[in-house]
Amino acid sequence: MMRLSSHIRHAVLAALIGGASFSAPALVAPAAAAVNNQEPGPFVDTLADEGFAVLRTGNRAAARTQFRTLLSQYFSVDTIGDRLIRSWRAKITPAQYSAYKAAFPNFIIGTYADRLFDYAKADLKVVRTVPSGTSAAVMTQVTKPGSSPLNAVWTVDKVGGGYKVSNLTVAGVNLAVTQAADFDAYIRRNGFDKLVAFMKSRG
Repeated sequence: MMRLSSHIRHAVLAALIGGASFSAPALVAPAAAAVNNQEPGPFVDTLADEGFAVLRTGNRAAARTQFRTLLSQYFSVDTIGDRLIRSWRAKITPAQYSAYKAAFPNFIIGTYADRLFDYAKADLKVVRTVPSGTSAAVMTQVTKPGSSPLNAVWTVDKVGGGYKVSNLTVAGVNLAVTQAADFDAYIRRNGFDKLVAFMKSRG
């Protein structure tokens, strides 16, 4: 099993594909084209809107489809995936690497999509943005009714004509560092092929 605690998993994903307040539930999944990725702050804000809008429908199949679209369009999936196995990259074969890359997006969706419904009534607010070259740190706060607010910092990078998410830190926990440690521990115990098999089973 991956060791990342359920509390942090839920908080991370609420911030990853969270959203702003809604006056009424959406009837259908909104189009990901509504995301404005031209400036860091609006990018995170509108990406969050899209994620929570589909959660409000209560349609889990539609949510998985929408999250897959958001992930492929607005997250640096290859960069994130490579970072998680950086210490193993030179030790695995091209075939193993290809299998890992193929399994990674489905692993993310399969692991987290259903759990996001716990955050359908949450609110994500952009607090401030700190630019750094072609990247930026977008400070946000995630509020769920009945729970204490969580601070989440999104790292976004300029890629082509827009921004993409490359990392996230929630309540001081760096998602990439934590998940990389989980993967590393799993590989040491079971081997790289078993990690890929585990990822496929979650997808």
